[in-house]
Amino acid sequence: MSRAVLRYVRVSPTKARLVAREVQGMNAELALAALDFMPNKAAGIISKVIASAVANGDYEPEEVVITSCRVDKAAVMKRWRPRARGTATRILKPTSHIIVEVAEAGAEAPKAEKKPAEKATKKGTSTKKEAPAETAAKAAAKEAVKATEKKGDDLTKIKGIGKAYQQKLNDEGIYTYEDVANMSEEQIAMMEEKYSFKGDFKESVADAKNILNTKEA
Repeated sequence: MSRAVLRYVRVSPTKARLVAREVQGMNAELALAALDFMPNKAAGIISKVIASAVANGDYEPEEVVITSCRVDKAAVMKRWRPRARGTATRILKPTSHIIVEVAEAGAEAPKAEKKPAEKATKKGTSTKKEAPAETAAKAAAKEAVKATEKKGDDLTKIKGIGKAYQQKLNDEGIYTYEDVANMSEEQIAMMEEKYSFKGDFKESVADAKNILNTKEA
């Protein structure tokens, strides 16, 4: 796990928290891609803090998840503006502290499942009672390894698909050119509506078919 902190940023904590809530728990690569299209001032600032947290741990953005994105209230600068009849109005300029923590995806789940088994062995319980917990932990670990090792084709070679959208396709169980080429009309409509695909996704499906035809030739 790694973290990054940015202190005394000239942005309101209330406005910054609206953006922080959106990226909490997201994959770092998807979060950075989403923040690029947000018009909020806080989006650009939080994007830099996330990138810094990823770099501090020597990770790649697609390997980590944003476990915590917190915005704390900092000092408030006070200014005055002259008004009618010799009066003055106070102007408040709030600042914020932004703290981001990232961790490898799936790194904490196996540890949480191993703890009950370790405590049971210390208390001297029988091996029959420990077997279900151990098998569940091993099964979860194997599934995590399979998920990380499962690699398909490089979908970024298909027209209109980048790294961020490749991750979205993988989340839907699409890993190869053949999977993209065999997508139904309903799947295509779902992808365009769910992930707001830029352009016509049918062109990407047609390009995937062309790649398969050239491979077979």
